Amino acid sequence: MRFEGKVVVVFGGAGGIGSAAARKFAAEGAAVIVADIDRSAAKAVSDAIGRDSGRAHPLEVDVTEYGSVEVAVIEAVERYGGLDVVFNCAAIVVRRALLEHDPSDFERVMRVNLEGTFNGVLAGARAMREQRTRGCIINTASVAAYMATPNMIGYQASKGAVRSLTQSAALELAPLGIRVVAVAPGAVDTPLLDEATNAGLDRDLARRQMRRKMIAPEKVADVVLFLASDEADAINGTTVLVDDGYVSFK
Repeated sequence: MRFEGKVVVVFGGAGGIGSAAARKFAAEGAAVIVADIDRSAAKAVSDAIGRDSGRAHPLEVDVTEYGSVEVAVIEAVERYGGLDVVFNCAAIVVRRALLEHDPSDFERVMRVNLEGTFNGVLAGARAMREQRTRGCIINTASVAAYMATPNMIGYQASKGAVRSLTQSAALELAPLGIRVVAVAPGAVDTPLLDEATNAGLDRDLARRQMRRKMIAPEKVADVVLFLASDEADAINGTTVLVDDGYVSFK
């Protein structure tokens, strides 16, 4: 019960990794705000947590709008009495060759993946400062932040930027006792990869990892919980690869 009495907001909490993290945080004692653009899916995750005797509340949130993100943070403080952890996990991908991209495709991906992460960092850090909480903010980068992949230029750029944003935010927030870290998953079995799976590319993605299999969302969530815990107090400003060797195996 590492998070007994703690309050957590998970943006993208209805997705694969976000949902797994929300459930695990609740199972270890945290009160969780499950924030997602899909309110019905967020409610399903929240209801499942409740059936397991956990505490969770669903919210419809558009991470590209700062006011919407701020509402989730305010709800956490007002409903549960504080804010200790923010997990920024909302993301989208557009799979299309560079020369077939429309500028709006790139802009949409950057707004969700990068601007959405920035909004979560800003709103979360402001609330932690006000509450004088030595909290932790966890962002979601990707192996795409370290190496090129064809047909995903917006996703690549956004995740590289998230990695840099994490470093800069950690530096500025360290005097407040707030840590900012990121995870960089490899090929994870989530809805984000459904298009690749439907195209028969999942096996190729799995072969790029050392043990030749997709990573379960729960395995990434395990690392997220560790980074948010007191045991990881010395880890700050870094991005942790959760990729079963996807990057280093090349």
